[in-house]
Amino acid sequence: MSQSAMNLPEGVSFNRIHDENEICQNCHTRGLDIFYEVHNIPVHSCILMQTREKATSYPKSHLRLGFCPKCGFVANTRFEIEHNEYSTQYEETQGFSGTFNAFAKTLAQRVIDKYDLHQKTILEIGCGKGEFLALMCELGDNKGIGVDPAYVPERNPDKTASKIEFIQDLYDESYAHLQADVICCRHTLEHIAPTYDFMKTLRKTIGDRKEILVFFELPDVMRVLKEGAFWDIYYEHCTYFTAGSLARVFRAAGFDVDDLYLDYDGQYIIVTAYPVDEDTVPAIDIENDLSEATQAVDDFVEKCSSIMSHWHTTIQDIVSKNQKVVIWGSGSKGVSFITSLGIGDEVEYVVDINPYKHGKFMPGSGHEIVSPEFLKDYQPDYVIVMNPIYCQEIQKDLDKYGVSAKLLPV
Repeated sequence: MSQSAMNLPEGVSFNRIHDENEICQNCHTRGLDIFYEVHNIPVHSCILMQTREKATSYPKSHLRLGFCPKCGFVANTRFEIEHNEYSTQYEETQGFSGTFNAFAKTLAQRVIDKYDLHQKTILEIGCGKGEFLALMCELGDNKGIGVDPAYVPERNPDKTASKIEFIQDLYDESYAHLQADVICCRHTLEHIAPTYDFMKTLRKTIGDRKEILVFFELPDVMRVLKEGAFWDIYYEHCTYFTAGSLARVFRAAGFDVDDLYLDYDGQYIIVTAYPVDEDTVPAIDIENDLSEATQAVDDFVEKCSSIMSHWHTTIQDIVSKNQKVVIWGSGSKGVSFITSLGIGDEVEYVVDINPYKHGKFMPGSGHEIVSPEFLKDYQPDYVIVMNPIYCQEIQKDLDKYGVSAKLLPV
């Protein structure tokens, strides 16, 4: 089927090729299967843009996904690290959502209880604004060390301020001296291109301390592939894992996987592991997913093109009836949804509950970000929800402000 027949946005391509020049950064196998491309998308999704002009002129680049047939890893083969701009202007937190906070608290308590993490020291690589690290310290009476260039000192949680040391930097071997009982890394590995090298570096910094628990959380690409969820694919996410490909790089880098499962309505992979010297073999059923991942990549073209066509038609139908539609969620999903579909004036505003984003503009498209209260006067007819798990929370806000708009979850 041709690009035009699939009614695809400009700049989107599903051309399949096997590129022998590409090397998997997860297992170092030569040759990746290219299956999805998007041109001219912003290189960051969560940078605070102060004006529409700055937002629309923000640097753009290309995304080209390649699948490793040996380990099931997916990577943006056009990623260039020089575009990275992680700073205090990077606003990634989900901590203003009651739904997300409940999940984070449950997860923290589960890990603390299972591994008896009380009065320990926890090092979090990529701690963001520090909310999860604060939870781990509060719930387990632990101490913490958080490393992240986007950390903002004035947002340090008051309850645990005296128990946590924050370092505004990227983690590397220079921090091998930091002593901890637990190393936590949530939603960070997907921003790192040389994943195997990073895991080997982490293993090297641990050295002979075999009792250290390693705890990672990151998005599950299997769901993205099966659902055709193009809004979960964006430039700064340069790497994409299935549970199996994540476990494989952990084992290859010198870790034995203790637990591996999906959480948050199947959106996130949770893995816990311990450093080892000997080779280990897959021991958890969910690790054996290579054939499933291969099939999901094969089916992605039809699924994703159908989803793209659906949303293009849906938005055009709303506009043709002189009705108003807003997008709820100005984070990476919202940026990808808008820029991948090439949405312009059809959508006037993007809503977010994070007050630090209000009055700012979406990188790439320049859409203004507004508060839920703004809808009280704007009164949209439809709200496109960028993550269905928040529908109940969003509906409560709409009811609070007397907005009768219909929710359209992606």
